[in-house]
Amino acid sequence: MDSVDIKILDILQRNAEQQVAHIAEQVGLSATPCWRRIQRLKEAGVIKGSVVLLDPQKVNVAVTVFVSVRTSTHTREWFERFTATVHAIPEVVEFYRMSGDVDYLLRVVVPDIAAYDAVYKRLTEGTNLHDVSSSFAMQELKQTTALPLGYIPH
Repeated sequence: MDSVDIKILDILQRNAEQQVAHIAEQVGLSATPCWRRIQRLKEAGVIKGSVVLLDPQKVNVAVTVFVSVRTSTHTREWFERFTATVHAIPEVVEFYRMSGDVDYLLRVVVPDIAAYDAVYKRLTEGTNLHDVSSSFAMQELKQTTALPLGYIPH
């Protein structure tokens, strides 16, 4: 990847709805070479897809809950069952296996505490969890889907 590819990625991850001609103008290319670069980045898996970002308030999921999970069971069978349970809960929008004191971290979006309670019950039903700790976000201070591009070797 060269500096033009990086500029294209920066533009696209901030607004993927722009016309190729407009992106090309911003990076100093004509439309066809710019389109080819975008296609190459897609084929290489650098660009994984394009999405529309929704306003959580307007779709009634403005409450964000960070859920820390600790378990005393680490078998493959348990992991597969727990992973399947988490994947079946649409309110879980991020799911990580962690190092340190917490085994798993989930980000959950819901309209209110009652809705979170229903998610909590689905999460803990049938899975052997040692500890589940929920922290409700009081205020979002920064949120972005844009990744830092300064670490790309060129």
